[in-house]
Amino acid sequence: MSRVVADAKSSDADFIFYTSNFCPYCDAAKRLFEAKGLSYLEINFSNDPELRSIVVAETGHRTVPVIIDNRGDNPMFIGGFDETHRYLR
Repeated sequence: MSRVVADAKSSDADFIFYTSNFCPYCDAAKRLFEAKGLSYLEINFSNDPELRSIVVAETGHRTVPVIIDNRGDNPMFIGGFDETHRYLR
């Protein structure tokens, strides 16, 4: 099982997202989730730098945030903030 899927399956949150410190798009994603009444689990790469390499390898997404929709049976990679904003319209 991949790390991203393991993180998602270990949480009851609607969305899982990977962030870093001082990231305005990460802050915007939090505001978007809160405005939509969606729960989220934030996992900060700053607390585990090795994790960034793992998540990039699994998703191909090199920037933060990396957002996963965890509401279905199988976690689904969405992308970053812009993709998630369009996805949740």
